[in-house]
Amino acid sequence: MLERIHLAIIQQVEKQGSLTAAAGVLHVTQSALSHSMKKLEQHLGTEIWRREGRSLQLTQAGQYLLAIANRVLPQLDLAEEKLRQFAQGERGSLRIGMECHPCYQWLLKIVAPYLSAWPDVDVDVKQKFQFGGIGALFGYEIDLLVTPDPLYKPGLLFEPVFDYEQVLVVGKDHALATLAYIEPDHITKEILISYPVDVERLDIYNQFLLPAGVAPRRHKTIETTDIMLQMVASGRGVAALPRWLVEEYAEKLAVVPVRLGPEGIAKQIFLGVRETEATIDYIHAFVKLAQNSKTSSLGQ
Repeated sequence: MLERIHLAIIQQVEKQGSLTAAAGVLHVTQSALSHSMKKLEQHLGTEIWRREGRSLQLTQAGQYLLAIANRVLPQLDLAEEKLRQFAQGERGSLRIGMECHPCYQWLLKIVAPYLSAWPDVDVDVKQKFQFGGIGALFGYEIDLLVTPDPLYKPGLLFEPVFDYEQVLVVGKDHALATLAYIEPDHITKEILISYPVDVERLDIYNQFLLPAGVAPRRHKTIETTDIMLQMVASGRGVAALPRWLVEEYAEKLAVVPVRLGPEGIAKQIFLGVRETEATIDYIHAFVKLAQNSKTSSLGQ
C-alpha cells in the first residue's frame, strides 16, 4: 500500500542524491528505507528506481510518484500545521448563526475587534429567518448561536451576553408615543410590522398579545431593520424591537420606544456553543469579548 513515507523517501532520495543521505534526513536507517521501498515495488509490481553505476535513476513509475510527492506532501504538511493550530485554539473558522435578527448591528461591533485580535480565525455569519439554530449547532453547521431563546439540551452550553427590554417602536407623532406604556388593546387598531418569522417566535405575540387574546389589525413582514423603521417613522405601522436598537435609530429617524405593559418585557441574549468546544480558545474568546463589550456596544 502506498503511504506517505514512501512519497517522502522518493522525494528525499531525489533531493539528497542517495539512499544514505535520504535516510539521514528522514531519521531512519538505510536498511529500513531500502526494505520499505523494496516492499512497495513488490506490491506495485514495478520498479521505482534503476541503479546506474553508483547512482539511482527514477523509472517512469518513480517519476510519476515523485510528481505526486511534490504536490501532495506540502499539502499534508500544511494540513498538519493547521490542525496543530486548531488544537491550540490559534486558527479556525467561527461560523455564527443568528436567531436574534435585530442583533446583527450589535454583532458587527463585536466582530471588528475580534478579527483584529484573532487574525487566523475566519468569521462567517448565517442569518436566515427560518433558521433552526439548535439543529444547526448539533449538525455542526455553525459553531456559535446568537439567540434570545436558548433551548437547554445535553451537549450544549448557553452563556448570557446582555439583558435588554423588548419595546414597541412607533413614529414620533403617533398617538401612542406619549404613553408611559401600552396595553394589548392599543395594538388592535395598528398594523404590526415584524421580521418574517413564525408568529409563535415573536415576543410581542407570545408574551403580550396572545395571553390577552387580541391581535393587531394587520400583520405584515419586512426583512430589513432599516426599512422596517423607515415604515414606522412614516406612520405606516408599529414594530416590536429591543430598546437599545430603537434608541440608536431614534438619533436619525423620528421613532420612539414605548414600554409593553406596566412591567415591560425583559429579555436576554445568549451565545450557545457545543459543550465539547466551549473551551477552544478562539470560541471562548469571542464569548468573553461579547460579554465584556455589551455595555459600550449597546450604547448604554
